[in-house]
Amino acid sequence: MPPLAILHTMSDQVRLVIADDQAMIRAGLRLVVETAAAATITVVGEASDGEEAVAAVHRLRPDVLVMDIAMPRLDGLSAARRLLAGPRPPKIVLLTMFDTDEHLHAALRLGVSGFLLKVSPPEQLIDAVRVAAAGDALIDPAVTTRVIASFAARPEPAPAPELDTLTGREREVLELLVRGLSNAEIGGRLLVGEATVRTHVGRIFQKLGLRDRVQAVVYGYEAGIVRPGG
Repeated sequence: MPPLAILHTMSDQVRLVIADDQAMIRAGLRLVVETAAAATITVVGEASDGEEAVAAVHRLRPDVLVMDIAMPRLDGLSAARRLLAGPRPPKIVLLTMFDTDEHLHAALRLGVSGFLLKVSPPEQLIDAVRVAAAGDALIDPAVTTRVIASFAARPEPAPAPELDTLTGREREVLELLVRGLSNAEIGGRLLVGEATVRTHVGRIFQKLGLRDRVQAVVYGYEAGIVRPGG
């Protein structure tokens, strides 16, 4: 399964902070960025725990924060929650170990812009940073599989009353978005321009209180707009 991601063209240098309690991991992530994407991404700071990550974001104002979940003093999920509740939050990409993650759904509902396994290939980290900076999101394919499998095991969801605020066309756009189509693909399917799709997506997010496409996908499965295998 391909990563859940939509890429846009960016011209500005992306400012990145890396947060992980292991110095070797931080050094490795920095090396990946500086080797493969120095022309477009600059590491402006590092942090060794959640408290330092929050302070670094307030001090350095990065575009993207790549942060481990399991950290001392303040874990990555709690740090993300604190940052996303404040003004001018960065885009946040969380890192986790596949076998120990128990916060996946909470993180996705929170509105993080990426969720990667620490065993992911280096180029996927670069993609996640670029995608997040462009305002979209990327989830590791293995994590996406787990999310869909967990929804498949759930009982039939209760109707979501807020869906009644959507127009018929907005419902169509939301369903296609949840199925993983890009704005261009949705426009092709509905025979409308990409700009029109972006307008619909923006209104959907506003009406449903969603931050990005990841939250929309989670919402879509939880509300029964799309059922796994359907």
